[in-house]
Amino acid sequence: MSDTDRYISPLSERYAGEEMQYIFSEDKKFSTWRKLWIALAETEKELGLNIKDEQIEEMKSHIYDINYETAREREKEVRHDVMSHVYAYGKQCPKAAGIIHLGATSCYVGDNTDIIIMNEALTLVKKKLVNVIDKLSKFADKYKDLPTLGFTHFQPAQPTTVGKRASLWIQDFLMDLNDLEYVQGSLKLLGSKGTTGTQASFLELFEGDLDKVDKLDPMIARKMGFDGCYPVSGQTYSRKTDSRVLNVLAGIAASSHKMSNDIRLLQHLKEVEEPFEKSQIGSSAMAYKRNPMRSERIASLSRYVMCDTMNAWITSSVQWFERTLDDSANKRLSIPEAFLAVDGILTLDMNVADGLVVYDKVIGRHLMAELPFMATENIMMDCVKRGGNRQELHERIRELSMEAGKNVKVKGEENNLPELIAADETFGVSLEEIKQSLDPSKYTGCAAHQTERFLDENVRPVLERYKDMLGDKAEVKV
Repeated sequence: MSDTDRYISPLSERYAGEEMQYIFSEDKKFSTWRKLWIALAETEKELGLNIKDEQIEEMKSHIYDINYETAREREKEVRHDVMSHVYAYGKQCPKAAGIIHLGATSCYVGDNTDIIIMNEALTLVKKKLVNVIDKLSKFADKYKDLPTLGFTHFQPAQPTTVGKRASLWIQDFLMDLNDLEYVQGSLKLLGSKGTTGTQASFLELFEGDLDKVDKLDPMIARKMGFDGCYPVSGQTYSRKTDSRVLNVLAGIAASSHKMSNDIRLLQHLKEVEEPFEKSQIGSSAMAYKRNPMRSERIASLSRYVMCDTMNAWITSSVQWFERTLDDSANKRLSIPEAFLAVDGILTLDMNVADGLVVYDKVIGRHLMAELPFMATENIMMDCVKRGGNRQELHERIRELSMEAGKNVKVKGEENNLPELIAADETFGVSLEEIKQSLDPSKYTGCAAHQTERFLDENVRPVLERYKDMLGDKAEVKV
């Protein structure tokens, strides 16, 4: 079979980067199995079992040259992936064959490897996430003072600034980073708990010595770079762990989706655009189109990740007693694919954040088309100060606003509310005075100040903490 006559996942071909793909590769998985078998053998030797240094050295010499074909042929016979790899490893390590996997059950390598791989994948996710935050923070700082029309219900509302709007995206990503840090910090290995989590096989190996059994898991954990193992388990670690990890990924997906939706709407308004390359084609039919392809892809992949989270929750809820195997096939799909999709999402996030194009003249035109309506309260207050009656002024502004709105919507004319107010003797204010009051910066409140303070107090300390992770470049494959 060739690459063109069988299914190939678009997650690997189109979306995820090579680094994340390696983390979920066969080479990474099975070399980690072998490292775990070495850690087990070393620990058992240190605790007094009759295991020789030359056996361990033999195992160490064959960590990476995995004899896949031997394992595949064996699995056809025994229908058991772990025992097939124990057999294959033993073929390469004849001196150590008798002590590989000693006392352990399949989940010793399967579950511990899953935790190790998820931990490494979360570190890569964290690296890309802080780079998204970094790029967005530069954008927010650059445009913190640029007034723009705010929207509630996607209807024109009180002005804000372009930078302040971006700060809302950043804040969501900071929440995701906090969640990631917490969940990753709580990850522990399964350890070596045996078939039902009682460690009975190890109690037998150590001839009833509970002290040695108690030392087994902490020693293995240290060798594998973890600070401990879950204190109790069945044969597997609790599948609730997977749901917590996928929840973090779904949170990142939701934040990305929200940002991409905003950008798609802004691109429709021609106010802000995602990057568009010189030779990029927006539509096969309409040559003039500049479709927000990257933001749409972010939304599409994000939706997949959010839905995928249900796999982990359902799997967690239906694990019978100490172990069932209806998690295995599901986990092989749901966990790698969630990470691969989020990797693609964050690459797109970085690419978009790094190349957003702002059309300040269009933003200004849209703002000025609505600002006269928003300025009426200030105009009314100024007239009251001059002796006007607030109730009369309010009613007259309401009537004139309806007239101006009709001119805009029905007749397709410019907003002439300032002219209508200036021509009305009720107000006693000139058109020039009204126009002087239509300075957009007077209506953005504390937006610029909030943005600057948010970046100084909440964002830059995080970026300083992760400064060694910054500087990623995002390359979109297609």
